Amino acid sequence: MNVRKILTVAEVLHTEDQPQRTCIGCRKKAPRSELLRLVAEGSGSTAVLVDERRRMAGRGAWLHPSEACLALAVKRRAFGRALNGATGSTAVERRIMAGKQDAGPLQMPLVAAAKTVQPESGSEN
Repeated sequence: MNVRKILTVAEVLHTEDQPQRTCIGCRKKAPRSELLRLVAEGSGSTAVLVDERRRMAGRGAWLHPSEACLALAVKRRAFGRALNGATGSTAVERRIMAGKQDAGPLQMPLVAAAKTVQPESGSEN
């Protein structure tokens, strides 16, 4: 018996035709849209930059935007291997910490976000 599952357009776009990349920290594959692209600064520098627009020239490496993957990448010295000797990861650390601070209020429970306002004293009419 051949049973076909009917997929919505969003499921098809999400599962098919999305380039997969491997995180240099955890070594797991993920869609390109979920990872940060990293490039070496060039001109003899050892700094690693985050390529926000994913358009910078040169070889790229991919990393999940999480502290755990960053720690694994530093521990494994993955930046130097993936980006030909680049080791300075301060720009990557700043980007991940900034993303963590931005994501903080968005992860609030919806119940706490929908507080009711109590009427002021004397205005119960």
